[in-house]
Amino acid sequence: MEYKLDDKAYYDNRELSWLRFNYRVLEEAIDTHNPLLERFKFLAITSSNLDEFFMVRVGGLKDQVKMNYHEPENKTKMTPVEQLENISELNRQNCETQYNIFNDLKSELEHYGIYFRRPEDLPDEFKAETDDIFDREIFPSLTPLGIDAYRPFPKLMNKKINIFVDLSNELGAQTAIVQLPTIIERFYTFHDDGRTYVVLSEDIIIRNVDKLFKGYNIDRTFAFRITRNADLTIHEEGAQDLLIEIERFLKERTKGAAVRLELDIRDNNTINGSFLREELALGEEDVYKFDGPLDLTFLFEFVSKLKDRHPNLTYPPFEPQSPKFLGTDNIYERALKEDIFLHHPFESFQPIVDFVKAAAEDPDVLAIKQTLYRVSSDSPIIGALKEASENGKQVSVLVELKARFDEESNVHWAKELEDAGCHVIYGMNYLKTHSKITLVIKRVKNTLVRFVHLGTGNYNDSTAKLYTDMGIITTDPKIGDDAINFFNYLSGYSLKPEYNSLHVAPFEIRDLFDDYIDKEIRFHKAHGNGYIFAKMNSLTDKKIIDKLLIASQEGVKIDLVIRGICCLKSGIPGVSENIRVVSVVGRYLEHTRIYYFHHNGGDKMFLSSADMMTRNMIKRVEILFPVNDRRFIEELKDINALYLADNKKARLQNPDGTYAYVKNDLPLISAQEELMRRALKVNREQIEEKENYLLTRIRNRFKKNS
Repeated sequence: MEYKLDDKAYYDNRELSWLRFNYRVLEEAIDTHNPLLERFKFLAITSSNLDEFFMVRVGGLKDQVKMNYHEPENKTKMTPVEQLENISELNRQNCETQYNIFNDLKSELEHYGIYFRRPEDLPDEFKAETDDIFDREIFPSLTPLGIDAYRPFPKLMNKKINIFVDLSNELGAQTAIVQLPTIIERFYTFHDDGRTYVVLSEDIIIRNVDKLFKGYNIDRTFAFRITRNADLTIHEEGAQDLLIEIERFLKERTKGAAVRLELDIRDNNTINGSFLREELALGEEDVYKFDGPLDLTFLFEFVSKLKDRHPNLTYPPFEPQSPKFLGTDNIYERALKEDIFLHHPFESFQPIVDFVKAAAEDPDVLAIKQTLYRVSSDSPIIGALKEASENGKQVSVLVELKARFDEESNVHWAKELEDAGCHVIYGMNYLKTHSKITLVIKRVKNTLVRFVHLGTGNYNDSTAKLYTDMGIITTDPKIGDDAINFFNYLSGYSLKPEYNSLHVAPFEIRDLFDDYIDKEIRFHKAHGNGYIFAKMNSLTDKKIIDKLLIASQEGVKIDLVIRGICCLKSGIPGVSENIRVVSVVGRYLEHTRIYYFHHNGGDKMFLSSADMMTRNMIKRVEILFPVNDRRFIEELKDINALYLADNKKARLQNPDGTYAYVKNDLPLISAQEELMRRALKVNREQIEEKENYLLTRIRNRFKKNS
């Protein structure tokens, strides 16, 4: 059979697909199913996402253009220049929508007595208070930067807001810049008779900016913000100490070339930023003008400050529940009996923290080995590892120093762990270690038992409340052997080991997918029931995409639940008509990676730290691990079906790569909301079961005493 492949119409560009994902996040700010303050938070997430996109993806493309690299990418055949042009066009549409939503939501807030105001529009007593705040808190920290022959254009900080000032006196016109210091508040709130007024710091500065330039007339002011290229190279080759190289890299990253200029044109829509554009060596396509305040990430803090006053405008609180497969046993006692399955944030991450804490304190534990990619700012996992080392246990930790935008934090944790006596590995040459694995070696009845936790998400107790992830704790001897070989491979010098149960990237995971898709095609030809399900963050690897297209053309049914980038276009007749792509964006960030192959009822189920992305397949150390327990396989199949049934937060990909909300006549169902409901129900049942057990014991004791 001759397969239809390599036509660029069958694929989507990675960057444009990402922008469509960011638009789906933006849609959550429109969705009236979400409480009003939560909708503001989605505006902040959209802005935060976009900042990183420009610093990394756009920055990388601009570097390619500067180096005269004009090779087309391997799917849609777009050159770097063409990608930048398309990014600019699509992102402008997204940004215009974002600010229209922001202004609409501001109006909705006024129904609840919350008002965004410029200082001059406040009641008189608050006008005077903003002037007093400027004099007391803001003015002393400001440094006006004049620009002339003796004062060159300053090196402005990445992502910080600045005020551009045109001023004049009898000697002529001048230009100056005032940067908002990091130490001042981004906004101030004022309360009066049940009303709350929100005033931005840049508006307070603009109102009082004449106090910085005595003897000059202020002719024009506006706020602006620049984004710098952070896609710089870490020079691993020849680095005697990667930790020192990372610290050098962090200093260099703050000095990257400008890649975006944002202008606040609320006061004057004729502002074009031509002077700034010339100084920053940017083109017109790099300039974004907004009818609203810059950097909407301040809305995270805005929501945080107001949620206690307006709890009805935020999500109902949800506390992650005790994992149903853990029961009431000690986690190590249960793991000796059977595997434990965990599903966050519906089930608590605390058992994982307890898993490491208990190991640190247990005199029968000999060693703890763990990989860390991103951890929280006050990580209990780090504390437990330090305690374990201080208690005389062998503690080996791989801290991935190259985890983007967490490099500084990870350098700090690496130093702390080393000071506590842990053996710390910084990663591997030219690879990021993204796998999530913990190995505890414990003496149980004079036998050494290997307890292994494998997961899809980071060992981060903070994000575990916000990201959907899964994990398994097991004492399976084969997985225990694999875990020992894996850590020895990371810490020493040896060829990549042969694993019993685990599949480890680079390359091996992609090889397995390639093999299993081929097998599914063969099963389908023999039995007509071929089916593949995959849930991940992103799908970009062309080799895997082409194999999925071949499977579709052979008649295999394929369901893909992909939160973010998807470079495969589904539903194209004769090409990908047997593939359905669904994206779920909701209260929690979908982060779980699940891979399932029907195999004529053989049910091959895997969880992984890896997406089907080229970087995960060949540039990272990732782990794909099997789910062998029949209970967990059925649980996962049920969860997969739930995501495919979602018609509240799910969007279906169209053949042109765009997405639209799933619409049908069935009752509305959100997978995330249903999983929260189920977790609460199971927890109530567990509590009732425990209470009944205690009551029975009391009754039996009473009868015995009688």
